[in-house]
Amino acid sequence: MLVGLTGRNAAGKTTVLQWFQRRGFLTGSCSDSIRAWLSENDIQPTRENLINGGRELRKRHGPGILAEMLLEAFEGENAVIDSIRTPDEVYALRRRNDFVLLEVTADPETRWLRAEARARSGDPMTKEAFLEVERLELVSKDATGQSLIATSALADHTVENNGDLASLERHLGELFPKI
Repeated sequence: MLVGLTGRNAAGKTTVLQWFQRRGFLTGSCSDSIRAWLSENDIQPTRENLINGGRELRKRHGPGILAEMLLEAFEGENAVIDSIRTPDEVYALRRRNDFVLLEVTADPETRWLRAEARARSGDPMTKEAFLEVERLELVSKDATGQSLIATSALADHTVENNGDLASLERHLGELFPKI
């Protein structure tokens, strides 16, 4: 089985990925490919550089390249892939008959508080900046950019994550047999 995760920043995709990992799934992220490319080019992996690096890789190699690279790495394996941000990545992953896309959601205030608490390098420092960065990721003018609204519309299931960890894990436990 191949599970893909999409959703807005700080919705809890990494936590969901870790839940699958504890059940023996291999893990990866479309962002891993971007981070590797940034490292090869001596570019810091800030959020802005990750976005721009993803655009550049998609422009050079096609809009589904990040997912295609992971498909090769996980061929025939149970795996979960984080940070799916474009419809073309979903289309590439759907080449596997056992692919399921999960959208992880949480309300903006909850996501902002999580982002503020984790304080990742390159994350916006104010709620206003956080929401502005998100707005820019929602719709893309071309196939090289992030398009979270269109990607989420392709989800097979939605995992709501406004509560605590126990609520999320209970929801995942109920959903898993269905997928």
